[in-house]
Amino acid sequence: MSPRIKVARKVSNVPIIKGFIPYGPETPQKDLEFVNLLYEEYEALRLSDYDLLNHHQASVMMGVSRPTFTRIYAVALQKIAKAFVEGRQISIEGGKVYFDSDWYHCKKCSCYFNNPEKEKPVNCCPLCGSKRVDKFDYANSHEKVEDKTCMDTCSCPSCGFEQMHQFGQPCSKQICPQCQSLMKRKGSPHYIK
Repeated sequence: MSPRIKVARKVSNVPIIKGFIPYGPETPQKDLEFVNLLYEEYEALRLSDYDLLNHHQASVMMGVSRPTFTRIYAVALQKIAKAFVEGRQISIEGGKVYFDSDWYHCKKCSCYFNNPEKEKPVNCCPLCGSKRVDKFDYANSHEKVEDKTCMDTCSCPSCGFEQMHQFGQPCSKQICPQCQSLMKRKGSPHYIK
């Protein structure tokens, strides 16, 4: 039996610090191995203990099940307890995560893109290089986005059925009404006829 695929956890922001170092007169030797707190463990602590969300609410925020969130949270508490009791350094890094980043809209080529590296400012569009870039405000532009038409085509690789692409809905989530296969964007590298 193969192991389950680990789903990437959603983390709202990159931690503002990289870790902690113990100090005091009885600080242990420097050669002790540090405790590595993963980004998802940091996020579990932040959501549960700092934002005071219950485990169900926090699991929804991270995009995992409630039992998975509870396991992540328990491991984080064990690591912090070990670091405190043994006087070890804590390093915050790693894990299978993605950051909930801001989205931007290019006024020249009309593309939408995100900025996963929050510490770097967005100066230009990665597609066309234009400096006419604005932060995308989904709450205020939702009505405009729904009415937008798209000239692309969703196509079924099994039976050849085609339909107009609906803006904001990935072709790979559409089901062919004729043969019940998943649709593909016509002309994409994943489309094989």
